[in-house]
Amino acid sequence: MSSARGGRRFDSPEQEAFLNLWRTYDRLRALEDELFAGFDLTPQLYNLLRLLKAARPDAVPTLALAERLVSRAPDVTRMLDKLEARGLVSRVRSTEDRRSVLVAVTDAGLALLARVAAPLRACHARQLGHLSADELERLTELLKAARAPHETSETWS
Repeated sequence: MSSARGGRRFDSPEQEAFLNLWRTYDRLRALEDELFAGFDLTPQLYNLLRLLKAARPDAVPTLALAERLVSRAPDVTRMLDKLEARGLVSRVRSTEDRRSVLVAVTDAGLALLARVAAPLRACHARQLGHLSADELERLTELLKAARAPHETSETWS
């Protein structure tokens, strides 16, 4: 099956949808990358800090953090090393299970998240603010439906 739009051909409607999703991700991600670079962060590092803030006052096991990330990260330990070197997170061995390392956001990490908050809201408005509330809701539902058969946890609902 072929679909032609704007002179381009796709092997299937699924391919067309996937390539449009990929292109959209690329365009929207560029805006976010630029923002985070100003704070010496990556989207993945920001996501780790955000997850740790949500867990406060509890510390979170490293493996649980890895499962909750928006995108897969092959080396969460290395990312935590970077955040810890900047004083944004702290790590301690679990007293109940010495194999487990617990991670918590520090006051410096919370302060950085607070500085990022307004510029990030503005970035999201630049990314998707041209869509109506109804369009955003429909887009969210479609993305959840597309992702559902491939999710391994219920972290994202």
